[in-house]
Amino acid sequence: MKTKLISFFCFSLAVTAFGQQKQSDTIKKSWKYEPNFLVGVDVLNLGTSAFSDRKLMQAFVSSRLTKKWHVVADVGFDKNIYQKNGYDAKVNGTFFKLGSFYMLSQDSENIYNGFYAGGKLAGTFYKQEYFAIPVRATGGGADGTQSLAESQQSSYWIEAVVGGRVQLFGSNFFIDVNVQPKYLLYTTKQEDVFPMLVSGFGRSSGKFGFGFSWNIGYKF
Repeated sequence: MKTKLISFFCFSLAVTAFGQQKQSDTIKKSWKYEPNFLVGVDVLNLGTSAFSDRKLMQAFVSSRLTKKWHVVADVGFDKNIYQKNGYDAKVNGTFFKLGSFYMLSQDSENIYNGFYAGGKLAGTFYKQEYFAIPVRATGGGADGTQSLAESQQSSYWIEAVVGGRVQLFGSNFFIDVNVQPKYLLYTTKQEDVFPMLVSGFGRSSGKFGFGFSWNIGYKF
């Protein structure tokens, strides 16, 4: 009797393991990437550019790789001025970002709706010009300023991205809102002057920055 029970138990385990393996193989084989793209424009910063010194235009394209993982790329142009604490500078240039994010929660009826978190690597190539840089005089003389001619610079940073997406009334349009804490990894310097502005990063008198975007996207 014991022998029959043991044999039946072993047979049941074998069937269960084989069934799970077949199911796992089916799931793996059933997944296949199908081209899909969501293209969007940051309308918030584009709109506020008309009323501020900063002219920021940026767009993104993302693609769903798996049910929850998406890859995303950004491109933009940033023109800004800095007039504070004796500094007078301007910059303009193009920036690029590449990264991915994971859907933390999803709508059961539309997997593109939900909240996400991820990260990006970013870089920019920009022109900067300093009209005034405060200089402390030596020997008891009066403090003054110096200027630096226009030069080509580059900077690189990493940023986290946390946000959410929601479809608009069953159409192919989506609202995508996210925040971006940033950390400046490396920047070139002109005559050892740390840049007060970095295109795409913002004011960078420190290594930490923060961004916000409100996008309208279209799914192809």
